[in-house]
Amino acid sequence: MTIRLPAAGLALAVALIGPVPAALDAQARADAADLIVTGGKVRTSAGWADAMAVRHGVIVAVGDAAAVAKHRGPATRVLDLKGATVLPGLHDTHVHPMDGGITERRCKILQGLDLAAVQKAVKACVARAGAGEWILGGQWDAPALGGVPDKSALDQVAPGQPVLLDDTSGHSAWANSKALAAAGITKDTPNPPGGIIERNARGEPTGVLREGSAITMVKRHAPPASDAAIKAALRWSLDLMLSHGITSFAEAATGFIAGVGREMRTYAELADAGLLKQRVTLCLSWSPENPAAEQAIADRNLYTRPNLSPDCVKMFLDGVPTDGHTAAMLQPYADAVAGRTDAASQTGMLLVDQNVLSAAVTRFDNMGLTVKFHAAGDAAVRAGLNAIEAARKANGWSGLMHNVGHCTFVNPADLPRARAIGAAFEVSPYLWGPSPINDAITAAVGPEIIKRVWPVREMLDAGALVTPGSDWSVVPSVNPWIGIETLVTRQVAGGSPNSFGAAEAISLAEAMDLFTVNSARLERRADKLGRLDAGYLADFIVVDRNPYDVPVTQIHDTKVRMTFIGGEKVYDAAAVPKR
Repeated sequence: MTIRLPAAGLALAVALIGPVPAALDAQARADAADLIVTGGKVRTSAGWADAMAVRHGVIVAVGDAAAVAKHRGPATRVLDLKGATVLPGLHDTHVHPMDGGITERRCKILQGLDLAAVQKAVKACVARAGAGEWILGGQWDAPALGGVPDKSALDQVAPGQPVLLDDTSGHSAWANSKALAAAGITKDTPNPPGGIIERNARGEPTGVLREGSAITMVKRHAPPASDAAIKAALRWSLDLMLSHGITSFAEAATGFIAGVGREMRTYAELADAGLLKQRVTLCLSWSPENPAAEQAIADRNLYTRPNLSPDCVKMFLDGVPTDGHTAAMLQPYADAVAGRTDAASQTGMLLVDQNVLSAAVTRFDNMGLTVKFHAAGDAAVRAGLNAIEAARKANGWSGLMHNVGHCTFVNPADLPRARAIGAAFEVSPYLWGPSPINDAITAAVGPEIIKRVWPVREMLDAGALVTPGSDWSVVPSVNPWIGIETLVTRQVAGGSPNSFGAAEAISLAEAMDLFTVNSARLERRADKLGRLDAGYLADFIVVDRNPYDVPVTQIHDTKVRMTFIGGEKVYDAAAVPKR
């Protein structure tokens, strides 16, 4: 393990306990459990049980300790829980592990810092870098900076080196003059399709770039991460996610760090080496203008492994509803973007034409590929649902749960459509407490629209399948317990006097379902994962508290003692060295 976490305070031992009667016949020995978990509380779909038995990675019995003990054989390992709680493994249906690991090693800026603090952090990164070396990193927030930044603030602390910093959303970047010059961006450079180069009153680029097409104009001139670097970054992130109890996840935008092919190969190499423990879905980034994406999709099965499924396509339909106004909205934004009068500043940007989008989703659905959309604004959500509906009309019901991701805003008329067409809403609970990025969203859309931000309560009431995605490393932590708590409170983790979208809060039981059974349904593994019942795969976690028994404002601080996938212990807090 490469992460460093405190050793667990609760001692849990896995040991061979007691002799097995000699009269046990050969068949009984062959049917004996590999592992028995006992002495605590096991959460099943029917309630709580005392013990659980696992054989060949499958739960073969769950119930009272005496009944489960009948499955013990001479080689059975017994885990004495000493009163601890066992829960199903958690799922993250929208996360960026490779980006998370790379970001950790770059110029890291804590979210919410003011301009002086950001300049100080960048100056420290410059001091550690070699002459002329690119300074890449993030994340900045316009409200915390006091407004949209300018390249001059970076020029002051990094006059001789190119600097490019992502904002919290990942949909805007801030470059200094050296970085703009490296990209050849001048007053005369036009906006790329689907992107915006922000300009001052004189028409000069300010250094702020909106959306991937504009950011890439600069980023492609920076040296790419090496194969060794991206592999190390991914391994670090995988270990961190195991420490939080994440046993399944979807890499939501494969290709953004090192290209789709290199990233698929890295995942496959870790799987072949036995270092990829989680069950992983790769969503391959696609756009109509990117022929490399089509080749990656054609090559996907070269990288398929038992626990690695590159069978998802990611499409970006819009940006984000922050100060840049790039999320596609059905109604105009409430505030204005300084120096801009374009249509995008009024209602955002729909990045893919509806006819092109519907045709692509219909094609991928026919190929057996799930589609995941980035859709933050309600106009983008509607476009995604329209495309799924077109695929259903053309192909019939394929069984694929195409999912509309983020769903910051959803028009009430579109809520019942998801269930009717077999689509899912994937939401971002880690963003649901008050924070700088949510301050920016509130200012952009106004006080009325913000009341229905991330309308999870309404989604569930409409009968839709809803799943959670952290969107880490856009958010500071991949810890799912923060998301579980804030789904219920819509407050800052630990509680706060103010909230964000409080009317859309849900119950703890519903929140836990999002991270377990709902996500398993999205992954088409509902018969295997998401529950601790006989016949299901033994993906489970041992935690230091029962989330159903503690105050909800303490759930974010839950510590995972052990993580098991297919009955294999893949994380043990007690085995992690102390700092």
